[in-house]
Amino acid sequence: MLTSNENDLLTRTGPGDPGGELLRRYWQPVALAEELPTGGAPLPVKLLGEDLVLFRDERGRPGLLGIHCAHRGADLSYGRLEDGGIRCIYHGWLYDRTGRCLEQPGEPAGSTFHQRIRQTAYSCVEAGGLILAYLGPGEAPLLPDYEFFTAPSEYVAPTKALVACNYLQANEGNFDPVHLSFLHRRIESDDDLHVKDVTPTIDVEETAFGARVYAIRRVAVDSNFVKVRAFIMPNLGAAAGDGGGGYQVNWHVPIDDTSHWRYMILFRRTTPFDEGDRRSFRNGVNADYKQSRNRGNRYLQDRAEMKLGTYTGMGAEFLTHDTAATEGEGLIQDRTQEHLGYTDRAIVALRQMLLSAVRDVQEGRDPPHVVRDPAANHFADIEVTQGLVPSSDSWRGFWKRDFASVGRSGAVPTRSTS
Repeated sequence: MLTSNENDLLTRTGPGDPGGELLRRYWQPVALAEELPTGGAPLPVKLLGEDLVLFRDERGRPGLLGIHCAHRGADLSYGRLEDGGIRCIYHGWLYDRTGRCLEQPGEPAGSTFHQRIRQTAYSCVEAGGLILAYLGPGEAPLLPDYEFFTAPSEYVAPTKALVACNYLQANEGNFDPVHLSFLHRRIESDDDLHVKDVTPTIDVEETAFGARVYAIRRVAVDSNFVKVRAFIMPNLGAAAGDGGGGYQVNWHVPIDDTSHWRYMILFRRTTPFDEGDRRSFRNGVNADYKQSRNRGNRYLQDRAEMKLGTYTGMGAEFLTHDTAATEGEGLIQDRTQEHLGYTDRAIVALRQMLLSAVRDVQEGRDPPHVVRDPAANHFADIEVTQGLVPSSDSWRGFWKRDFASVGRSGAVPTRSTS
């Protein structure tokens, strides 16, 4: 378990909070690109406890500013998009995407007052169907060269869903192999290897990007079912996808301490998505990105379904199951009251990595996986896979063999960033 102070360090994510200052050292998604079409209205957003406005200028470039005008605090999300930026509708003050105040129409001719005004502004980039922002101090690090950022759009399917709890408990669910034997189980399923061994061996291997988590299930005398997941610092998890030689990323981004967006990016290397695939990936998520099964309707749990259908009685979507489990821990889980066992060893390792990274920030160092060297901005070893492995073989080498057959070197063309 964590102490109360340690729990606060990791779960308090606002400006000035140690956990929030850690998350601000990394690029974070602020919206899906589809939420901000060219020519579309400004979008009010909340990220890491801060109220902001996201907009595109007349050249289509995203900008992220403090939502309250520096003049008298009017809401800039109602602003006009014109003349190189966003103009407040209250008194016409105009800001560009860097936060410079370009015009103050009510001031006398020749006034230089506007030159002394600086609106809060954060750097934005667009990649993989996401708009990302850097909210930290100093020069922004490099955007990590993840495959799902550089693959052509037809190989990437991003969406998101609102989750009403602290980001950390949802992120921890990504590194809990044993829950796959229960939470997502279909009753009377004969082909689910997770059920054949509900006490897997769990192995954690630290990496440059975070950690690789192995779950090894003995499913036959001479065969193991090996599942490999990745923890990507500080709030991403990568798990097996839907085929096509890729994987799914779950990126848990705090809105505030008690709610977050779960960004889900499904990435394939060999098979492009069609519209049916994309619709299926969004099952259970409404047009406003809220879940149709939620705490308010008790996730539409059906007790009869629990007998012959699903273990949870909450339908087939893993997203619903995960949300019910993690929201059920409370808005912010009290980790001083938990009782951890062997099966939680990956979660313990994750927490220790995050606590160490918080100390790095407090002592003025970049935490792990903040990328500043272009030569080091390559992460071909982020590989997520599963399969049967002879019990005589090493499971740590399994992902390398699988990756060699569908690896990054030539599976899909890379999109030019020039």
